[in-house]
Amino acid sequence: MRRPFALLAAALLTGALAVPASAADGDEKFTIKDPRITESSGLAASRQHPGIYWTHNDSDDGAYLYAVDSSTGETVATITMSGVGSPRDVEAISIGPDDQIYVGDIGDNLGGTWPYVWIYRLPEPKNLRDQTIKATQYVVKYSDGARDAESLVVHPKTGRVYIVDKNEKGGHLFEGPAELSPSGANVFRPVAAVPDLEATDAALSPDGEHLVVRSYFGAIAYDWNGGKIKKKERLGVPFLGQGESVTYTADGKKLMYGAEGADSPVEPQDAPGGGDSDSSSGSGSSTASESGGDGLTGNLKTGAIAAGVLLVVVLGVRGMRRRG
Repeated sequence: MRRPFALLAAALLTGALAVPASAADGDEKFTIKDPRITESSGLAASRQHPGIYWTHNDSDDGAYLYAVDSSTGETVATITMSGVGSPRDVEAISIGPDDQIYVGDIGDNLGGTWPYVWIYRLPEPKNLRDQTIKATQYVVKYSDGARDAESLVVHPKTGRVYIVDKNEKGGHLFEGPAELSPSGANVFRPVAAVPDLEATDAALSPDGEHLVVRSYFGAIAYDWNGGKIKKKERLGVPFLGQGESVTYTADGKKLMYGAEGADSPVEPQDAPGGGDSDSSSGSGSSTASESGGDGLTGNLKTGAIAAGVLLVVVLGVRGMRRRG
C-alpha cells in the first residue's frame, strides 16, 4: 500500500512545484522573438487565451496581427485581415466587449495631413492558428482637423472607442460616436486634455475605471471618471528603447510596456488601481493582495503548497507504519 500512496504524493508535489502561480497569467517579462515583428507598435492582452498578447507592426507590413505567447515569446498565430485594403500606419490595438479586436490605422507620419484614418474591427479567434478573418473598416475624421495619433482604447463595457492624439506639447482624448458606422465618416471630438506628454499608446483597465497614457519615456495614470478623466499620478516606465506600447494584463493588476525593434522586450509594472499597491514609482513590486488576496505571493505560495504536500506524505507514511 505504500507504493501507490508515495506515487500519489509525488504527483501532487510535482504539480505544486512545476509552474509558478503567475506563469499562465501573462504578467512576466518576455521578448517578442518573431523576426517578422520589428516595429511592434501596440499590445493587447487576450481575454480568451491567457498569456497571449496581440501585436502588429507599424507601417509597410500589411494587414497582419500576431498572437504572441508570453511564456515563450513565440508567435502562435498570424491573422490576416481581409476587407480592409492596404493599411497605412497601424499604431494601436485594443480589445472591446464580446472579444472584439479593434485595430487603429491612425498614424500620420506626414504630421496630420491625411483627411481621414481608419479603424478595423474583427472577432478574436477562438482557435489560435494562422487564418484569414474578415474585418469591418471604419472611416475616422476629427472634428477639428487632421492629426497624428498612436493611441486607441475601447471601453470594456460600452464599446465606445477613444483616441489620444500625438503632440509633443500634449494632446487630447477624442471620443468617437456611441457606435461606429461602416458607412460614412465617424467623427471623433475632443473631450479632455492630455497634457505634458507625447502619447505613443494608451490602455484602459479591464474594469473601465482607469486610463494610462504613455510616451517614449514616461506615463500618466488617470481615473476614467466617465470619460472626464482626472489625473491621478505620474508613472515610471522601464527603458526599453523606443517605447511604443502599453496594455493592462487581463486581470488588470499589471501594465505591460513594449517597444519597437527586433527581439523587442515587454516588461511588467504594477498598475495603478490594479490592487492595493499605492506605489507611484512603477517599480514593479507586488503586494500580497495582488497575488490573489491570500497573503502569499509567488514562490512563497508555491513553497507553502509544497510544504503542505510534504506534511501529508510524512503523516501518511507514519500512519501506515503504525497500522503495519
